[in-house]
Amino acid sequence: MIPRYSRPDMVAIWEPATKYRIWYEIEAHACDAMAKLGVIPQANADAVWKAKDVTFDVARIDEIEAVTKHDVIAFLTHLAEHIGSEDARFVHQGMTSSDVLDTTLNVQLTRAADLLLDGMDRVLAALKARAMEHKDTVRIGRSHGIHAEPTTMGLTFARFYAEMDRGRRRLVAAREEIATGAISGAVGTFANIDPAVEEHVCAQMGLTPEPISTQVIPRDRHAMFFATLGVIASSIENIATEVRHMQRTEVLEAEEFFSKGQKGSSAMPHKRNPVLTENLTGLARLVRMSVVPALENVTLWHERDISHSSVERAIGPDTTVTLDFALHRLAGLIEKLVIYPQNMLDNMNKFRGLVMSQRVLLALTQAGTSREDAYRLVQRNAMKVWEEGKDFQTELLADSEVTAVLSEDEIREKFDLGYHTKHVDTIFARVFG
Repeated sequence: MIPRYSRPDMVAIWEPATKYRIWYEIEAHACDAMAKLGVIPQANADAVWKAKDVTFDVARIDEIEAVTKHDVIAFLTHLAEHIGSEDARFVHQGMTSSDVLDTTLNVQLTRAADLLLDGMDRVLAALKARAMEHKDTVRIGRSHGIHAEPTTMGLTFARFYAEMDRGRRRLVAAREEIATGAISGAVGTFANIDPAVEEHVCAQMGLTPEPISTQVIPRDRHAMFFATLGVIASSIENIATEVRHMQRTEVLEAEEFFSKGQKGSSAMPHKRNPVLTENLTGLARLVRMSVVPALENVTLWHERDISHSSVERAIGPDTTVTLDFALHRLAGLIEKLVIYPQNMLDNMNKFRGLVMSQRVLLALTQAGTSREDAYRLVQRNAMKVWEEGKDFQTELLADSEVTAVLSEDEIREKFDLGYHTKHVDTIFARVFG
């Protein structure tokens, strides 16, 4: 985790102290359940809670682990130092390390998902607000980077809203997918621990019991979770790339907010660069880096191996922290994005009506001209705009083959911008309800 790209609330989920606190709660709740079943004395279960206000010493646990070479044993040894070895002798009864590790990881991932959902809600609110603000702000749509036909800035924001809304629904499903726990003992058979213990611990930790866990929770769940984060990251990059294009000097239809005192270049004082969206593009790549390792973690030997462990120690915190930061950076970017409606109109009119070519083509075919001839007539006049800087409407009005089919009024009517925005309300109703 890089502090530059981290937010404290998400970082806190992955701090060692937080991890050990979750480990402790799992062990304590398991003791409660076992005491209720009569497996261990109630007094011993109660004694475990004597450590509920303890701040576990991370350095001390590391010191013990340096000898034991086992992190869970190191923690249990440290816990015994707080509650006494006699009271600690029933802790971890019938459990295996994966019960603690896997259940804890899923607790952390569900908490991380909740923060990510908060970030997505902020992004969605910003996109909706800007979509409503610029619902009728006309700009040129582009295909292959080339002027196509008119659209609106509101529709641009609306399509990004719809994409991020799909991402949010996927994240809700991914959270549900990952919110399972396992307290099933060695190779997952419950031979040495009652399934009721698992049910109790999961209920207390906000999880559901894993239907069958072998000795680990199946990693297809985690693969789905990280794949979902990767898709969300790609949607962030999709938005960032559009803004980067709009901020290009020769386009300048929108730009990132440039604050007082901000500097764009160490060498060129005039620069105002799209640094936030370029940063978001890079952060999206980092998030997607976790997807392939998560997919590869699905395949494990028999009932358990730990080839997934080192991977998850890295991608768990790194990916969620990075995406959390990226979502809030994107939200702030959209909230403050500076829009230039006049530049949008100027850009659209740069080729003097050329973007209305399809309307003329359709009008000619509807008036009885074959599609091949109509395309030839329209393209012939369109090329004069490209190559000679002519005005498209003027050329059409001067083309006797065109005027033989369409009247002057009919040709001029084909250049009405309102034609292209007449269904904006319908699209907004579909997107926003």
